[in-house]
Amino acid sequence: VQLQASGGGSVQAGDSLRLSCVFSGGTFSRYTLGWFRQSPGKERAFVAVIRSSSGGNRAYYTDSVKGRFTISRDNTKNTVYLQMDSLKPEDTANYYCAADSGIILSSISNHRQYDYWGQGTQVTVSS
Repeated sequence: VQLQASGGGSVQAGDSLRLSCVFSGGTFSRYTLGWFRQSPGKERAFVAVIRSSSGGNRAYYTDSVKGRFTISRDNTKNTVYLQMDSLKPEDTANYYCAADSGIILSSISNHRQYDYWGQGTQVTVSS
């Protein structure tokens, strides 16, 4: 499995960005897809996840992004998206997409449980 993330950039507070992550090398619909972020000196942190088709494609978010970020997947394009609205300076980080086919619900926010990772895409939000 390979993941290719894109869409990062430098924006002002209140702006929007949409991150994309293209998946290849497996059956996309069977994978749970997540977005995590990491700032210098900090541990990689959970942002959002969308479950596989068998998990009902349900989405989950960390509290700090609820109502501002939306994760979605297009199973025809093998792509997962993260729409980020009302961006804040504290959203500044390197954003990573991740995939796993066997992750259980109780572990979806744990980055150590994901087998596959894309390269990061930097998001910088200035005030």
